Amino acid sequence: METTSAMVMKKAIFPVTGMSCASCASSLQTQLQAETGIVSAAVNYANASVLVEYDPLRTQPAQLQKAAQAIGFDLILAAQPEEANAIADDLQQKALLSLRNRMWAAIALCIPLTLVGMVWMHWTAANYVMWALATPVVFYFGRQFFVHAYQQARHRKTNMDTLVALSTGIAYSFSVFNTLDPSFWMSRGLHADVYFEASGVIIAFLLIGKYLEERAKSGTSTAIKKLMGLKPKTVTKLLADGQEVAVPIAEVQLGDHLRVKPGEKIPVDGIVVGGNSFVDESMISGESIAVEKIAGQKVLAGTLNQKGSFEFRAEKVGDATVLAQIIAMVQQAQGSKAPVQKLVDKVASIFVPTVMAIAALSFVSWTIWGGAQGFTHGLLALVTVLVIACPCALGLATPTAIMVGIGRAAEQGMLIQDAEALERAHNITAIILDKTGTITEGKAVVTGLVWARACADQARATQVLYALETRSEHPLARAVTAYLADQAVDAVYLQDFESITGQGAKAIYEGQTWHIGNVALMEASSITIPSDIAAQQSKWEDEAKTVILFANASMVLAIIAITDKVKPSSAAAIDRLKADGIEVYMLTGDNAKTAAAVARQVGIAHFEAQVLPGDKAAFVAQLQAQGKVVAMVGDGINDAQALAQADVSIAMGKGSDIAMEVAKMTIISSDLMKLPQAISLSRKTVRTIRQNLFWAFIYNIIGIPIAAGILFPINGFLLNPMIAGAAMALSSVSVVTNSLLLKWRKL
Repeated sequence: METTSAMVMKKAIFPVTGMSCASCASSLQTQLQAETGIVSAAVNYANASVLVEYDPLRTQPAQLQKAAQAIGFDLILAAQPEEANAIADDLQQKALLSLRNRMWAAIALCIPLTLVGMVWMHWTAANYVMWALATPVVFYFGRQFFVHAYQQARHRKTNMDTLVALSTGIAYSFSVFNTLDPSFWMSRGLHADVYFEASGVIIAFLLIGKYLEERAKSGTSTAIKKLMGLKPKTVTKLLADGQEVAVPIAEVQLGDHLRVKPGEKIPVDGIVVGGNSFVDESMISGESIAVEKIAGQKVLAGTLNQKGSFEFRAEKVGDATVLAQIIAMVQQAQGSKAPVQKLVDKVASIFVPTVMAIAALSFVSWTIWGGAQGFTHGLLALVTVLVIACPCALGLATPTAIMVGIGRAAEQGMLIQDAEALERAHNITAIILDKTGTITEGKAVVTGLVWARACADQARATQVLYALETRSEHPLARAVTAYLADQAVDAVYLQDFESITGQGAKAIYEGQTWHIGNVALMEASSITIPSDIAAQQSKWEDEAKTVILFANASMVLAIIAITDKVKPSSAAAIDRLKADGIEVYMLTGDNAKTAAAVARQVGIAHFEAQVLPGDKAAFVAQLQAQGKVVAMVGDGINDAQALAQADVSIAMGKGSDIAMEVAKMTIISSDLMKLPQAISLSRKTVRTIRQNLFWAFIYNIIGIPIAAGILFPINGFLLNPMIAGAAMALSSVSVVTNSLLLKWRKL
């Protein structure tokens, strides 16, 4: 997936093949960053991809591919991101199948190899039988370790394969020497030990661990696969003569008329032009209730049509659809690196050379001070240190958790633009909510209509009221017409309709002037307000509702209350935020009375009214100056400045495109309860990262000294290289498995 910035720079994500550990990712990243025209490169070992920002005038993807191939990796290039991902998935499945077959073959040979080495070691032909069994395991089924190590060594680089190739290669070579010339050691009073079973079983254990790791890693990208699976392969297109033809989705053009039948997925974004149905949008918005679609309403690619059939006009196709943008955002976010990953990358870059140095030091120390068996013990310590060290656990700790966390968020209708935003959100101590469209629905609705006791002909007056508001272009008029339309009111014909700016409107019906508007219009027209209407007006104004008066030429006949309803989830969401120890503030451009009423309704103690866009940003800065980590939540253009200022910026997806572009998180639906869920997900993801890093570091900090033989002077314990191989394999699997648990943790 490629995107172009305001300059000529491009961003692209390319699947990577050939990586076997975190050190591979570091090597490839260093190689790509050294290329001309590269602004940045972030290689993600967990999802086998690289996010590159580059200058297309100075370099092209093909050149980057050559740079990757030079050190044993490859970038998958394709005309469309879907094609590249399909190729990558196909290669991954083939590689997984090959790995599984090699794993089982290695296990099959290692069973008799172990029996001979442990039970029948005194058999005359034992060494030769073990040699025969170990050779295919080490150099055929385990050839990937040696091939990758060689490719890295050619460019003076090291990775996990270097450790495996050195350890098993040394153990195997030493065993071959002792098998062919046992007298070399026997003449020196030492036994000519062989370690064929150790080299073979180490390879088998590593293949098992690698297979389990790859299986687990594939589970971290299920969110992307689910999102991509939402797009149908073909669509039903309506031709000019009314005929229906099935065409591939890639051939759909802007303006095409398409038909969606019951049970089908909507192929592209568009506007309904005929028919009606209910559409399940939960896969995009996270909202479980199906939405009714009638003529004039938007439909989104990937959503599921239910019972009805309808025709719609394509408005956005290809990469321009909301679904395609979501996929691109999730891919880029999963490929990005959290701040904590920078430390891990530094550790990983020096990890393998450090381990090789420790292994060499262990061997030398044992040889000098280990007594009669010093050389043998030193060799075992060298092999065991090389085997047990695991940079993969460190390299997988952060990206796997980030991938699962961002994927889980996408499935819940929450888009997170990068790993930094996900990590930072767990520190939020104060959150600022815009009122309109965030806490409230963002649209005016009639909440009450009361007729004056003196109104003699309510039916006729209702028809005039409906006709007046139908002619008006004021946003509040739409709320009234929608309310009356539900009551099947018929409009009457009006004459001399006149809109009065800032006050309302008037028109003539059956020779009488009728008015609709505010108190100022009534006073200017010398219209009487009955006492019962005045009392109702006072009551509704205290409740911060907008009041509209409807009158004939002399007297107000009805009063209408209009309000922007508070979302059903707002109060519960705010209660949960406060329960999590987060201070909640509300900022609005509305008057103080309205702000106070909404704040009281949802339980917000701190609010500011009649706030300008610049004031919102200043308020964010004021809280930040007090040491608070501030999140800003908004949905409009007027929130963009404050969103940019905030530590964590969150846009409500039903709002403006500008707000969504500025924000680091987007709640696709209008459900405010997604907000505490997003913060909860951030906290759980960060906790998982810390757990992964703790166990990865502890594993290596404890395992490497034990492998070197630090316990031998205390209790005579030396770690068996085979056990070290099993521990190394399981360490990576445990990290990935812990990350996958995020999928099922309650938010």
